[in-house]
Amino acid sequence: MPNNQVTSLYSPHVERVKALLGSRGKKVRQAEKLFVADGIQSVREALTAGTNSYEQAPELVNLYLTEKGAAKLATEIDSDLLKDAPIVNVSDAVMDAMAQTETPQGILALCKYTEMTLYKIAQRQARKIAYFWEIQDPGNSGTVIRTAEACGFDAVIFSNNSVDAYSPKTIRATVGAIWHIPVVENIPFEELAKFAKEHQFKTIGLAGEATDSLLNLSESEKTILIFGNEARGLPAELTLDQRVRIPMKGASESLNVASAAAIAMFEVGIR
Repeated sequence: MPNNQVTSLYSPHVERVKALLGSRGKKVRQAEKLFVADGIQSVREALTAGTNSYEQAPELVNLYLTEKGAAKLATEIDSDLLKDAPIVNVSDAVMDAMAQTETPQGILALCKYTEMTLYKIAQRQARKIAYFWEIQDPGNSGTVIRTAEACGFDAVIFSNNSVDAYSPKTIRATVGAIWHIPVVENIPFEELAKFAKEHQFKTIGLAGEATDSLLNLSESEKTILIFGNEARGLPAELTLDQRVRIPMKGASESLNVASAAAIAMFEVGIR
């Protein structure tokens, strides 16, 4: 057993993590600007946040490890990264009490984030932004953050009434991308439209009923791609510079929002 291993299920560490993951977790996360991440990929990005991530990326507060988790981590991550890490050794029982997954890897990170704003995004001289209107599924939200980062976008923005970007399922689905691209939450479309006008962004909405094709988009130095809700799409009353559709050869009428976002962000960000 490692020295000073936490074994009590009533430890303040357990209570703190469980509060962030419980039924009131969203409220606690927003109030304390903390979230929980699990898995080697997330921990690797958290450990290197000061060297290869964007300024104001989330910071590692505590790294909780079981004996098996520590052994696994040692084979996957450079020992120099772990040398000064804020490691807290815990028993398997304590990890089971803290983790949400059925089979915990024995690796859990407590992280602190800085709230991002449109003002901060403008300061970063963003050129490509993805905006998601009332996205509800945490798996989708994490996937689109990961895809936006991979396609070279500068920020992801979620509207009000969207899923919590720092929920455990969303963080898990980003596979570490949350450390490499800023995420702004709770931005109503009206506020986004004002921001776009002030900073000369072209607003382009993805809509199945649109007549213009995504493949025929004209070049624009500053673009905001706008995606709708999983079930309802984009409201017709939203005023945009252009609406485009993804051309499809098959019989399917629509795509999952994460799939549509991947295609559109690739077209705008990479091609």
